[in-house]
Amino acid sequence: MNAARTPVITGYAVACAVVFVLLAITGYEQQAFVGAGFIPGRFGSELIAPPGTLLPFILTPLSSAFLHAGVLHLVFNMVMLIFIGRQLEAPLGSSATAFLLVAGAYAGALAQWIANPGSLVVVIGASGAISALLAVYALIFSRTRTAAIGPIPGHWVRALWLAAAWIGLQLLIGFAGGGDFANIAIWAHVGGFLAGLLLARPLLRWRFKGR
Repeated sequence: MNAARTPVITGYAVACAVVFVLLAITGYEQQAFVGAGFIPGRFGSELIAPPGTLLPFILTPLSSAFLHAGVLHLVFNMVMLIFIGRQLEAPLGSSATAFLLVAGAYAGALAQWIANPGSLVVVIGASGAISALLAVYALIFSRTRTAAIGPIPGHWVRALWLAAAWIGLQLLIGFAGGGDFANIAIWAHVGGFLAGLLLARPLLRWRFKGR
């Protein structure tokens, strides 16, 4: 990957790896997960915790996107991020790519909150942001032709199939990790993917000044 052409994707991937290594070395993983991870049940309430140990709730959808629960979780997400992101940042531009990543992270957190607003399970990982990238790639840049299903256009069918495959892979990771599916934030994946579908064409118009 040419880092000069993809500074946002490269920087994000490096930041995730650095955060993971530092937390593993210092042993502060759990403190970081609770303090900077997205916890739906925090909205409108305060968790009992030492002062200064929790980031403001509004920032946690973003901070949680830099946290990963293990090597497999990190590596899988970073491979997807780099593979898809490097193909998008050059045509979309760095500003649009950064906006898409942030929007995906927040949309994923919102979907997870809507699905279970009282949950105290910590949601971490870059999957919401990556799901947004994946949706844009599937909707606009993929060259694979997919037949329409009834009134659903082929490009939408392709996007939906790719979303199903992405979620299925996450479930397989959960199975490989011992079958703890409760910790796989499926709705965060869905929310990020929907954000990408909605933003794909507006971002292209932004990039190419309405052309």
